Amino acid sequence: MPTTTSSHSPARPRRLPLLRLAFRPFFLLAALFGVVSLLVWLAFWHGNILLRPYGGLVFWHQHEMLFGFAAAVVGGFLLTAVRNWTGLPSLNGGPLLALVLLWLLGRLLMAFPMELPGGLLLAVDLAFLPMVAMVMAHLVIKAKRWRNLIFVPLLLLFAVANAAMHLGVMKGDPDMIRQAAYLAVLLITLMMTVVGGRVIAMFTANRLGRPKPAPIPMLEGAVLLTTGGVVLLQLAILLGAAIPAPLLAGVMLLAAFSNAIRMARWGGLYSWRVPLLWGLHGSYACIPLGFIMWAMALMGVLRTELAVHALTIGGMGTMMLAMMARVSLGHTGRPIRTLPGIGVALGLMLLAALLRSPILALFPQITHWTYTLSILFWCLAYGVFLLHYTWPLMTARVDGQDG
Repeated sequence: MPTTTSSHSPARPRRLPLLRLAFRPFFLLAALFGVVSLLVWLAFWHGNILLRPYGGLVFWHQHEMLFGFAAAVVGGFLLTAVRNWTGLPSLNGGPLLALVLLWLLGRLLMAFPMELPGGLLLAVDLAFLPMVAMVMAHLVIKAKRWRNLIFVPLLLLFAVANAAMHLGVMKGDPDMIRQAAYLAVLLITLMMTVVGGRVIAMFTANRLGRPKPAPIPMLEGAVLLTTGGVVLLQLAILLGAAIPAPLLAGVMLLAAFSNAIRMARWGGLYSWRVPLLWGLHGSYACIPLGFIMWAMALMGVLRTELAVHALTIGGMGTMMLAMMARVSLGHTGRPIRTLPGIGVALGLMLLAALLRSPILALFPQITHWTYTLSILFWCLAYGVFLLHYTWPLMTARVDGQDG
């Protein structure tokens, strides 16, 4: 029998399984959008212009991987998780459909601006994240589950970064675009540290039958303080403050150290037989890697975009794939196991990150091939996800419950 967590009658969710919970449409659309948009970017990299989007293809690639792909995964995950966190019905049915259509309209107008004014594009594209934050805030406050309120200001700051990227295009200010994109990447990284800290150690202990290491309050505080400090310093840079590069580099190194120590306690070395686990550990390892490379870039040793791609491909892309693969099984009533090819997909994502970041830093002469292979590896990895999960995401739970 369906549970009472849904505000709809049992018959209605059975007719519209795709709209039962936010993870269903947003995981499916994010994976598909990520593959399509990167194929467009691959064509551009090889000299073929398939699209003339708002802001140009370079801006579109940066913006849409953050506020198209990543925002959809973040929204789908949080609007699903908040039901478990609060015990209250989350967005579903018609309101969820409206939110999905809003996200889709943003993607459509960014790809085909049709000479519409930049202010209108900004308004449409900007609306998605505040709407997700509003639903989160309502449920968390109503249930008085205050520890989960942290995601609301993070989502709103994510929206600020989106607005700043748009304003950069409207003002013809490439530095504003770049600094806003950096802020978005660091905000996603901070969200990964929050979510990863809650689930990776627990998933590992439960799956391997090992004791879960007790959190060390001082270490947990250091992770949030340093990673959050990096975000605040980048926000200050975006707002025009003259932050010394050595200061930002120092905080990034502290964030790298604290995150690495935290991760080392989770037992990742014992997870090598379980791809859904080592994928999470591998993605989290890209956070200290990205921070170290970014600090090196601030000291003039390498290019910042190499560090950014360690965080976006290795951290963001891999963790999202691993979490989507796990959540999509658990919330459709299926056993949580590694489906055929998912281990290869996660390995391809981590390999793409290594090629696009540290290997490219060491061998810049192979730029063309590393770009091409990293894009193809991402597309293959998410193609495997779509192959396995499109049908489960579009159909009712196998156990008959709502979700």
